[in-house]
Amino acid sequence: MFYSITGTVVFADETSIAIDCSGVAFRLFTTQNTLKKCASVGETQTLYTHLNVREDALDLFGFADKSELDCFKLLTGVSGVGPKAGLAILSQLTPDMLAVSVEGGDAKAITAAQGVGPKLAQRVVLELKGKLDSFALSSEAKGNIAAAKKATISYAGEDAVNALSMLGYSRSEASIAVGKLDGNLSTEDMIKQALKLLAKNF
Repeated sequence: MFYSITGTVVFADETSIAIDCSGVAFRLFTTQNTLKKCASVGETQTLYTHLNVREDALDLFGFADKSELDCFKLLTGVSGVGPKAGLAILSQLTPDMLAVSVEGGDAKAITAAQGVGPKLAQRVVLELKGKLDSFALSSEAKGNIAAAKKATISYAGEDAVNALSMLGYSRSEASIAVGKLDGNLSTEDMIKQALKLLAKNF
Protein backbone atom coordinates (compact mmCIF):
# COMPACT_ATOMS: atom_id res chain seq x y z
CA MET A 1 0.00 0.00 0.00
CA PHE A 2 2.80 2.43 0.95
CA TYR A 3 6.20 2.22 -0.77
CA SER A 4 7.88 5.07 1.08
CA ILE A 5 7.11 8.19 3.08
CA THR A 6 8.88 11.53 2.77
CA GLY A 7 8.22 14.43 5.11
CA THR A 8 9.34 16.38 8.12
CA VAL A 9 10.38 14.57 11.27
CA VAL A 10 8.15 15.77 14.12
CA PHE A 11 8.86 13.15 16.78
CA ALA A 12 11.22 10.30 17.61
CA ASP A 13 11.70 7.97 20.56
CA GLU A 14 13.60 4.71 21.16
CA THR A 15 11.33 2.58 18.95
CA SER A 16 9.61 4.88 16.45
CA ILE A 17 9.64 8.06 14.44
CA ALA A 18 6.79 10.32 13.27
CA ILE A 19 6.93 12.01 9.86
CA ASP A 20 4.58 14.80 8.82
CA CYS A 21 3.36 14.59 5.23
CA SER A 22 1.23 17.57 4.20
CA GLY A 23 -0.29 17.97 7.65
CA VAL A 24 -0.73 14.27 8.44
CA ALA A 25 1.88 12.75 10.77
CA PHE A 26 2.58 9.04 10.33
CA ARG A 27 4.18 7.12 13.19
CA LEU A 28 6.52 4.39 11.98
CA PHE A 29 8.03 1.69 14.18
CA THR A 30 11.62 1.05 13.28
CA THR A 31 15.06 -0.29 14.25
CA GLN A 32 17.88 1.26 16.20
CA ASN A 33 20.02 1.18 13.06
CA THR A 34 17.46 3.24 11.12
CA LEU A 35 17.00 5.69 14.00
CA LYS A 36 20.75 6.36 13.97
CA LYS A 37 20.52 7.34 10.30
CA CYS A 38 17.37 9.47 10.58
CA ALA A 39 17.26 13.23 10.38
CA SER A 40 16.60 15.37 13.45
CA VAL A 41 13.21 16.85 14.33
CA GLY A 42 12.35 19.58 11.84
CA GLU A 43 14.38 18.05 9.01
CA THR A 44 13.21 16.05 5.97
CA GLN A 45 13.40 12.26 6.01
CA THR A 46 12.45 9.44 3.62
CA LEU A 47 11.72 5.94 4.91
CA TYR A 48 10.80 2.77 3.02
CA THR A 49 7.66 1.33 4.55
CA HIS A 50 5.78 -1.85 5.33
CA LEU A 51 2.17 -1.91 6.52
CA ASN A 52 1.26 -4.75 8.87
CA VAL A 53 -2.49 -5.40 9.03
CA ARG A 54 -3.93 -6.95 12.18
CA GLU A 55 -7.50 -7.42 13.35
CA ASP A 56 -7.18 -4.66 15.91
CA ALA A 57 -4.55 -2.37 14.38
CA LEU A 58 -2.66 -1.14 11.33
CA ASP A 59 1.04 -0.88 12.16
CA LEU A 60 3.40 1.02 9.88
CA PHE A 61 7.11 0.17 9.85
CA GLY A 62 9.83 2.33 8.33
CA PHE A 63 13.42 1.68 7.28
CA ALA A 64 16.25 3.91 6.12
CA ASP A 65 17.22 1.66 3.22
CA LYS A 66 15.59 -0.94 1.01
CA SER A 67 17.85 -3.79 2.12
CA GLU A 68 16.72 -3.42 5.75
CA LEU A 69 13.07 -3.41 4.65
CA ASP A 70 13.63 -6.55 2.56
CA CYS A 71 15.34 -8.27 5.51
CA PHE A 72 12.43 -7.34 7.76
CA LYS A 73 9.95 -8.91 5.34
CA LEU A 74 12.01 -12.10 5.13
CA LEU A 75 12.43 -12.30 8.90
CA THR A 76 8.74 -11.88 9.62
CA GLY A 77 8.06 -14.65 7.12
CA VAL A 78 9.90 -17.08 9.40
CA SER A 79 7.57 -19.02 11.68
CA GLY A 80 7.61 -17.48 15.16
CA VAL A 81 9.23 -14.20 14.13
CA GLY A 82 6.75 -11.36 14.52
CA PRO A 83 7.35 -7.67 13.77
CA LYS A 84 8.72 -7.04 17.28
CA ALA A 85 11.33 -9.79 16.97
CA GLY A 86 12.15 -8.69 13.41
CA LEU A 87 12.87 -5.16 14.60
CA ALA A 88 14.92 -6.49 17.52
CA ILE A 89 17.10 -8.58 15.21
CA LEU A 90 17.66 -5.71 12.79
CA SER A 91 18.42 -3.39 15.69
CA GLN A 92 21.20 -5.76 16.70
CA LEU A 93 22.42 -6.73 13.22
CA THR A 94 22.63 -4.76 9.99
CA PRO A 95 21.49 -6.56 6.81
CA ASP A 96 25.16 -7.29 6.02
CA MET A 97 25.76 -8.76 9.47
CA LEU A 98 22.54 -10.79 9.39
CA ALA A 99 23.40 -12.26 5.98
CA VAL A 100 26.88 -13.29 7.12
CA SER A 101 25.50 -14.76 10.37
CA VAL A 102 22.87 -16.78 8.51
CA GLU A 103 25.28 -18.15 5.90
CA GLY A 104 27.87 -18.88 8.59
CA GLY A 105 25.30 -20.75 10.68
CA ASP A 106 25.89 -18.33 13.54
CA ALA A 107 22.59 -18.53 15.43
CA LYS A 108 24.31 -17.23 18.57
CA ALA A 109 24.79 -13.81 16.95
CA ILE A 110 21.03 -13.61 16.39
CA THR A 111 20.24 -14.49 20.01
CA ALA A 112 21.93 -11.20 20.97
CA ALA A 113 18.67 -9.55 19.84
CA GLN A 114 16.28 -8.84 22.71
CA GLY A 115 13.65 -11.54 23.15
CA VAL A 116 15.16 -13.96 20.61
CA GLY A 117 16.04 -17.35 22.05
CA PRO A 118 18.31 -20.11 20.67
CA LYS A 119 15.50 -22.14 19.05
CA LEU A 120 14.07 -19.14 17.19
CA ALA A 121 17.53 -17.98 16.14
CA GLN A 122 18.30 -21.45 14.75
CA ARG A 123 15.02 -21.40 12.84
CA VAL A 124 15.98 -18.04 11.30
CA VAL A 125 19.31 -19.51 10.16
CA LEU A 126 17.71 -22.63 8.69
CA GLU A 127 14.85 -20.86 6.89
CA LEU A 128 16.83 -17.89 5.53
CA LYS A 129 19.98 -19.71 4.45
CA GLY A 130 20.59 -18.94 0.78
CA LYS A 131 17.89 -16.26 0.62
CA LEU A 132 19.94 -13.17 1.47
CA ASP A 133 22.54 -13.38 -1.30
CA SER A 134 20.59 -11.26 -3.77
CA PHE A 135 20.13 -8.31 -1.42
CA ALA A 136 21.92 -4.99 -1.92
CA LEU A 137 24.77 -6.05 0.33
CA SER A 138 28.22 -4.49 0.49
CA SER A 139 31.06 -6.09 -1.48
CA GLU A 140 32.73 -6.99 1.84
CA ALA A 141 29.59 -8.80 3.03
CA LYS A 142 29.32 -10.71 -0.26
CA GLY A 143 32.95 -11.77 0.05
CA ASN A 144 32.40 -12.91 3.64
CA ILE A 145 29.28 -14.85 2.65
CA ALA A 146 31.20 -16.63 -0.11
CA ALA A 147 33.95 -17.50 2.38
CA ALA A 148 31.43 -18.74 4.97
CA LYS A 149 29.81 -21.01 2.39
CA LYS A 150 33.18 -22.38 1.27
CA ALA A 151 34.33 -23.11 4.83
CA THR A 152 32.02 -26.03 5.48
CA ILE A 153 32.26 -27.74 2.09
CA SER A 154 34.95 -30.11 3.38
CA TYR A 155 35.08 -32.15 6.59
CA ALA A 156 38.39 -30.44 7.44
CA GLY A 157 36.79 -27.03 7.08
CA GLU A 158 33.79 -27.99 9.22
CA ASP A 159 36.08 -29.42 11.92
CA ALA A 160 38.24 -26.29 11.86
CA VAL A 161 35.19 -24.03 12.25
CA ASN A 162 33.94 -26.12 15.18
CA ALA A 163 37.37 -26.01 16.84
CA LEU A 164 37.63 -22.23 16.47
CA SER A 165 34.12 -21.85 17.88
CA MET A 166 35.20 -23.84 20.94
CA LEU A 167 38.09 -21.40 21.35
CA GLY A 168 35.62 -18.56 21.76
CA TYR A 169 35.27 -17.16 18.25
CA SER A 170 31.80 -16.70 16.82
CA ARG A 171 30.76 -19.16 14.16
CA SER A 172 30.60 -16.30 11.64
CA GLU A 173 34.18 -15.23 12.38
CA ALA A 174 35.42 -18.82 12.24
CA SER A 175 33.61 -19.60 8.96
CA ILE A 176 34.89 -16.47 7.23
CA ALA A 177 38.48 -17.10 8.34
CA VAL A 178 38.46 -20.77 7.31
CA GLY A 179 36.72 -19.94 4.04
CA LYS A 180 39.57 -17.65 3.03
CA LEU A 181 42.05 -20.53 3.20
CA ASP A 182 43.08 -23.28 0.78
CA GLY A 183 40.38 -25.94 1.06
CA ASN A 184 42.96 -28.72 0.65
CA LEU A 185 44.71 -27.96 3.92
CA SER A 186 44.46 -30.34 6.86
CA THR A 187 42.23 -29.42 9.78
CA GLU A 188 45.26 -28.63 11.94
CA ASP A 189 46.77 -26.31 9.32
CA MET A 190 43.42 -24.61 8.76
CA ILE A 191 43.11 -23.88 12.47
CA LYS A 192 46.65 -22.47 12.68
CA GLN A 193 46.25 -20.23 9.63
CA ALA A 194 42.74 -19.16 10.58
CA LEU A 195 44.00 -18.09 14.01
CA LYS A 196 46.57 -15.86 12.30
CA LEU A 197 43.86 -14.29 10.17
CA LEU A 198 41.59 -13.77 13.16
CA ALA A 199 44.44 -12.15 15.09
CA LYS A 200 44.75 -9.63 12.25
CA ASN A 201 40.94 -9.20 12.06
CA PHE A 202 41.18 -10.59 8.54
